[in-house]
This record gives sequence, structure tokens and C-alpha cells, in this order.
Amino acid sequence: MNDTVTRRNFLTTASVAAVAATAASSSARAAEAGGPGMLKILGVSCSPRRGMTTAQAVQAALNAAQAVDSRIQTELIDLGGLSIAPWSPKPPEDDMKAILPKFQDPALAGLIVGSPSYFRSLSGLAKCFLERLAPLREPKMVLADKPFGVVAVGAFRNGGQELTIEQIQAILLCYGMIPVGGHAPAFQGATVLSANDSIAQDDLGLKTAAQLGKHVGEVAVKLVGR
Repeated sequence: MNDTVTRRNFLTTASVAAVAATAASSSARAAEAGGPGMLKILGVSCSPRRGMTTAQAVQAALNAAQAVDSRIQTELIDLGGLSIAPWSPKPPEDDMKAILPKFQDPALAGLIVGSPSYFRSLSGLAKCFLERLAPLREPKMVLADKPFGVVAVGAFRNGGQELTIEQIQAILLCYGMIPVGGHAPAFQGATVLSANDSIAQDDLGLKTAAQLGKHVGEVAVKLVGR
């Protein structure tokens, strides 16, 4: 009798363990695939200089966004060194082909775009990238009603950062997106100063990046919860 009970208990315990292991494995796979409830916020650095100050400023904003809610996952897309041509009716085969699907992800909940301020304007790479998002407008506005924020990096405190922010906002409004500023002092977006190829000493600028990222994360969570 004791042997029977022992075997029965063993089989029951083994079955429960197997179910638990299967559930854990499924949960792990769901997490890896961006499981249910996951909110993805993409950051795009539109500087031709890979890994430099614009990418660093965008990453600072992403870090703040991710801290808002445990469901938020972030990814930095650094366009530096990539080949992205302007929009045309027949776009060329370039690096945009591999990037575009990231913006079609159903989990995408928000966007943070960063650009250096060149001649008080967005970079040429930023313009090309934003134009090449055009397939996301037809037949459906894929990016509509998603929040976005803008990070601009300049060589002077008043080096055209706010103009750059306005230009990027104007373009993304054409995709039906919702512009988000930061909390004070980043009302319009993040304005960062690069001195000698470093933003490390710009406490004010990094604060605007953090405030912007935080607000984008907050709005993304609120919109999903509607």
C-alpha cells in the first residue's frame, strides 16, 4: 500500500512539475517575443556619427522611459554609418529595408527621435529616415495615435535645437503621431549641448532628455490603458 501511495504521489508530483516547467518555458518564450502587455518604445539616433552624442542623448531618454513601467521595453536604433536614401516612388535596396519592420511591430507604443542640429536644422539622415517611413501611411496609418518625443543635440546652447525639434514634430504629425514634450524644463523636447564631442557635462540637457523620456513613457502607458 505504501509503495502504491508513493508511486501515485511520485506520478502526481512529476505531472505537476512537468506542467509548471511547460508554463515557465511558455512564459519565457513569450517574454523573449515581447509577451502580452509589453510596450515597446523605439529610440532612433539620426546622426551619421554612430555611437556619439546624439545616440547617447537618445539612450538617456530611453532609460527614463523604461523606468516608468515594468512593461516598457526599449531599443536604440543607431542610424550612424547606414545607407538610407531619400524617399522615392521606387525606393532603393538599402539599410532601411531591415529597419522598417521594427515600426510595424504591434507592441510599438512610442517613439523617441534624436537628431544633431546642423545649420539649425535636422540632419539629412533624419530627413531621409523620416521620409522612408512613408509605407507606414498606406493603406493604414500604422503610427497613428502613438506618442513621440524629439531629442536635439547642438554645439551651442542655442544652436538650433528647438528648430530641429519643431521640424521633426511637423514631419511625424503627417504620420498621425502625438507629439509629447517633457516636464519642465523640457516643454518642447530635449535640448542637449555637445561640447568637445561630449554631453556628460550638460546636466541641464541630460535632465531634459530624462524628462522627455519619462513623459513619453507615461503617455504610452496611459494610451494603452484607455
